Amino acid sequence: MQKPIIENTLKIRALIFDMDGTMFNNMMIHHRAWQKKLSELGLELTLEEVKRDIHGVNEEIIKRLFGDRFNEAERRQIAWDKEAAYREIYADKIKLLPGLQAFLDQAKELKIPMGIGTAAPKENAEFAIEALELDTYFKTVVHSDMVQRGKPDPQVFEMVSTDLDIPLTESLVFEDSPTGAKAAANGVSKSVILTTTHTPEEFETIGNIQHFMQDYEQVELADVGKGWFELRF
Repeated sequence: MQKPIIENTLKIRALIFDMDGTMFNNMMIHHRAWQKKLSELGLELTLEEVKRDIHGVNEEIIKRLFGDRFNEAERRQIAWDKEAAYREIYADKIKLLPGLQAFLDQAKELKIPMGIGTAAPKENAEFAIEALELDTYFKTVVHSDMVQRGKPDPQVFEMVSTDLDIPLTESLVFEDSPTGAKAAANGVSKSVILTTTHTPEEFETIGNIQHFMQDYEQVELADVGKGWFELRF
């Protein structure tokens, strides 16, 4: 990890990561997989429309787009097919964003509680954690199969904070999407945004955002005592 130029600091007690677009830059693969699957179902969307409109839990997306055309079992199967195609495409391409491995190593050394809160299904979360050998870094992983309400509801982050035994208000959420940033804000958590998928202008109306960054190369952590840590960027 390159030595960052420190301009700002932020005190936190725990780190919570979204997964897709936040830990690795895979959102365009998701967008194209969705575009192909929706086309098969008779709905033609541009990539920009997919980027703008397709977010959240898969079954909720299908319900939102198609209403009652598909029953619950059919929505699950459509979601499964789309995600299986994504995993097949991405299997030999998956890698952490620049600087993230060193950042996670530093956080682990400092014993900072860390968790993942993702809208991805269980299979995708397990696929990524296994492929990148991340299981020893995170105390908890909450995925879409575990929640009743998808982002921008803060439930997924609230569940992570409960597992970490750290209040969400004292945690820092790393996100890449406006929907995820809204979920963090709705949980009264501060957030840092990775600009892998969206521009800062798309977050103008969302509160509690502390910083925008392309990757993790220019951030570092420090122990400031009594269970508190400092993010420096």
